[in-house]
Amino acid sequence: MSLFIGLDVGTQSVKLVAYDPQARQVVACHGRPLELIAGDDGSREQHAQWWLAAIRACFAQLDPAQRGRVAAIGVSGQQHGFVPVSAAGQVLAPAKLWCDTSTSLECDEIMSAAGGAARCVELAGNPVLAGYTASKLPWTRKHRPEVYARLATILLPHDYVNFWLTGERWMEYGDASGTGWLDVRTRRWSPQMLAATDPDRDLGELLPPLVEADASFVITPAIADELGLPRHVRVAAGGGDNMMAAIGTGNVAPGMLSMSLGTSGTLFAHADRPVVDDDAGWAAFCSSTGGWLPLICTMNCTVATENVARLFGFDSRDGDAAMAGTAPGAGGLVMLPFFNGERTPNLPFARGALFGMEPGNLTCGNTYRAAMEGATYSLRNGYDALRAAGLRFDAIRLTGGGGKSAAWRQMAADVFGLPVDVPEQAEGAAFGAALQALWAHGRADGSQQDIAAIAREHVRISPALAARPGPDAVAAYGEHYARFLQHLQAVRPLYEAPGMGSRE
Repeated sequence: MSLFIGLDVGTQSVKLVAYDPQARQVVACHGRPLELIAGDDGSREQHAQWWLAAIRACFAQLDPAQRGRVAAIGVSGQQHGFVPVSAAGQVLAPAKLWCDTSTSLECDEIMSAAGGAARCVELAGNPVLAGYTASKLPWTRKHRPEVYARLATILLPHDYVNFWLTGERWMEYGDASGTGWLDVRTRRWSPQMLAATDPDRDLGELLPPLVEADASFVITPAIADELGLPRHVRVAAGGGDNMMAAIGTGNVAPGMLSMSLGTSGTLFAHADRPVVDDDAGWAAFCSSTGGWLPLICTMNCTVATENVARLFGFDSRDGDAAMAGTAPGAGGLVMLPFFNGERTPNLPFARGALFGMEPGNLTCGNTYRAAMEGATYSLRNGYDALRAAGLRFDAIRLTGGGGKSAAWRQMAADVFGLPVDVPEQAEGAAFGAALQALWAHGRADGSQQDIAAIAREHVRISPALAARPGPDAVAAYGEHYARFLQHLQAVRPLYEAPGMGSRE
């Protein structure tokens, strides 16, 4: 009767799911919103204590009898964040997040020191893009020198939560591959990339040990008592939110494409070998299951629809109703939804733009549809790079908040020309973390069951939420997507030059 907890520490909220593997049922799901510190320079930060307060609140909502049944916890976290920790375990500054574009200059500096973007791909499999952890270190050295001087350990957001739970400092390969320092081919830190980040300091001494995906550690008695949990609870290695969403959608074997429609938009697949693109058309990450996870990430997805909903004074949960009566193409409106700058394409200085406005088409419904279409087209643009590399997929597994929209599910099917299936558990990252905890707990007890078998057994699809592409809509979206690309190409020169899109 054991329960397995999945915690997802996201940008907008912390979510907790409690899963009963015997009953094949999520028995509880709780969440708490998070604030965001946004600066005009593109900075996006959160206090790590906010995450812990939200986790405490989620556990407080869990029935005491359920807390007593918890056997293991898995933690999913927003990727690329930087939590600076002292030798005594104190957080020294707000955590800079994945969507922070204030370190774009430092990205260029690191890549120049390493020998250029292509050389970075040779050394680690990825260039250092806006938001990656690596660029946050020289930024901190410049702007928070007292923090840099006291820095003893570099932790990612999910690593810090694991540290709080267990008192142990570690990283696993999936989330670590999003730092910009891990050579994804060898699963080792790249000395050259570390030296390019700071030639005067051995950053390797600041990085915690790397552990395998099925590793686990025992919770500290003090935290177990505080949360009302048994003292034998184990904490799994965890991983980045995309890696955990891959588990939660059952994408742990080759041939499947997952799409996550959250604050950011992502496409990812499983591979049993490193999948590196010389042109860096996608992120070449490791998975949190022992494999690899080629990934397309856009920095603006539900950000676009939520901003439009706020502008017109309605809740984005009512977005489908707001779009009623509109058609593919949004009446001629085209949105480039780059509110936070953009990573795919790599335009960190970009800003959102709306084109094609006429007196008759600038309506609430068309504008909201244009935001949804723009976010979907951005993902399609990344998907084209995967197809150009010869990768093929038969269907999409959809997760994230945007997947709750029937209109968005159908739009994804039509824009990509692929059937869309939705797992029963909407919180893919949190559910994936719970399944990883189940796997790690079993391994600690001597089980040899692999994660693919666990996913096949526990990830179920909801037939009622499936969407299938319609031939007419596929053709229509093909034309509108081509127009989106034309606008993207037209404005690209504006945003490729530093300062052109800056709000400084």
